[in-house]
Amino acid sequence: AAWAGLRGLSTWLCVVVEAQRLPGAGQEPVFIGATRSRSAPPPVLASAFYCCCADPPVTHYLLPAKNGEEPTMQFLLEVVDILTNYVRKTFDRSTKVLDFHHPHQLLEGMEGFNLELSEQPESLEQILVDCRDTLKYGVRTGHPRFFNQLSSGLDIIGLAGEWLTSTANTNMFTYEIAPVFVLMEQLTLKKMREIIGWPNGEGDGIFSPGGAISNMYSVMVARYKYFPEAKTKGMSAVPRLVLFTSEHSHYSIKKSGAALGFGVENVILLKSDERCVKVIPADLEAKIIEAKQKGYVPLFVNATAGTTVYGAFDPIDEIADLCEKYNMWLHVDGAWGGGLLMSRKHRHKLSGIERANSVTWNPHKMMGVPLQCSAILVREKGLLQGCNQMCAGYLFQPDKQYDVTYDTGDKAIQCGRHVDIFKFWLMWKAKGTIGFEQHINKCLELSEYLYNKIKDREGFEMVFRGEPQHTNVCFWYVPPSLRGMPDCEERRERLHKVAPKIKAMMMESGTTMVGYQPQGDKVNFFRMVISNQAATKSDIDFLIEEIERLGQDL
Repeated sequence: AAWAGLRGLSTWLCVVVEAQRLPGAGQEPVFIGATRSRSAPPPVLASAFYCCCADPPVTHYLLPAKNGEEPTMQFLLEVVDILTNYVRKTFDRSTKVLDFHHPHQLLEGMEGFNLELSEQPESLEQILVDCRDTLKYGVRTGHPRFFNQLSSGLDIIGLAGEWLTSTANTNMFTYEIAPVFVLMEQLTLKKMREIIGWPNGEGDGIFSPGGAISNMYSVMVARYKYFPEAKTKGMSAVPRLVLFTSEHSHYSIKKSGAALGFGVENVILLKSDERCVKVIPADLEAKIIEAKQKGYVPLFVNATAGTTVYGAFDPIDEIADLCEKYNMWLHVDGAWGGGLLMSRKHRHKLSGIERANSVTWNPHKMMGVPLQCSAILVREKGLLQGCNQMCAGYLFQPDKQYDVTYDTGDKAIQCGRHVDIFKFWLMWKAKGTIGFEQHINKCLELSEYLYNKIKDREGFEMVFRGEPQHTNVCFWYVPPSLRGMPDCEERRERLHKVAPKIKAMMMESGTTMVGYQPQGDKVNFFRMVISNQAATKSDIDFLIEEIERLGQDL
């Protein structure tokens, strides 16, 4: 009965038109005039709105307003009801993955859901409607049949951690305002460094706003290590520096080159083995020698552990040999594949990672931690601090009453930094290392199951033969109309259009989502990735059958 009563929540809309009568902190709002919404609740549920010329902000009659505790609790219970209903439906396979609408439809307004901002505040009733509709028209990335991105799934412990994090609403830059979170971050990063294989977990690290920024940190720290004068004097004070990365690596390495002043032309792309799509070490050495002959200084090599499209793992040990030979920084981008370090069965794919100078590792991908959660880990302690420290006296006073080495803000390129650690720490406590291992092994078993189901199935062609290295399974669906056609330009052009058409129909029907893309000279193909712990073999079967159903008549 209580829940039923909460669903009828509505508000009084009140406007104070006399600025001199505005309430101060802890005072009762003064109601000069009011308009009612559809039903009239008791005044305790009212919203008090003040004129725009007044100093105090417009606010609903919720805490910190006097007597705001009861309406605040009722409002939050309504929000929790919305969220728990959404969570329940997310795991219900009879619900859609998405209710797709084109941008112009959402911008024009959908059944009372209006994205435009207004001068006057809305009622709490409308705010609750907006909460429901925001979830309604979004994508259920936790749905067992969502396979579109590297990050998917909805971990309930992680979700609880994110709710608590938002409630705490603090900043990670100093111990004094985030003591527990700062210690959690340090201990968790140390554990991650131990898993990488660095002695006693020594080194440094920080959580950043995603793998692209973590990769950028690695380039910044490498430059500071070899050319510290670049921090004060800029790139004009250093020789022409070049970076090396796979042609299949994440575009953030090129972005880092552009943003940090190296220039995209100084990010040299390395050829990959045609069968395994891994960097060819001989090509790396040839390009290092060529760069040196031109008078350039080879600075940095990025080895990818789990490429975005193919899920390939570069040969870290062989690349490390070359980095040691030519005195270069070795970074491992394990944003996608770093989670395999948790699996005794699969961690051999990152053999040699302990020789890296820095590592990017995104728990929000393979490990299922809610977005965002990305770590940059550095083997040498002090480099992050030296590279980024600016000693802002209004934040980082050396004479505080505690050990100020626990203040993390001067290691970061940000000032304000979101608390990304708690949900991860809480999940690790709940699962244990063994739980993450089981999750990762299951996802890789599902990718193997998919590969075995389609490798010889009529209408499916693999982009590469051989079992996938990661959970990426890349394939073409060939409709019956193209199956007897010889390999020619016309067939390629027609096949190129198949995946986008099937994907569009998937989204219109809302049944499932899977990504596609071209790559090099290869026409559009599907890239299936599995990181969702809720997915099962029946979901893989459903995806195969859905592709066949939608593509049959193309």
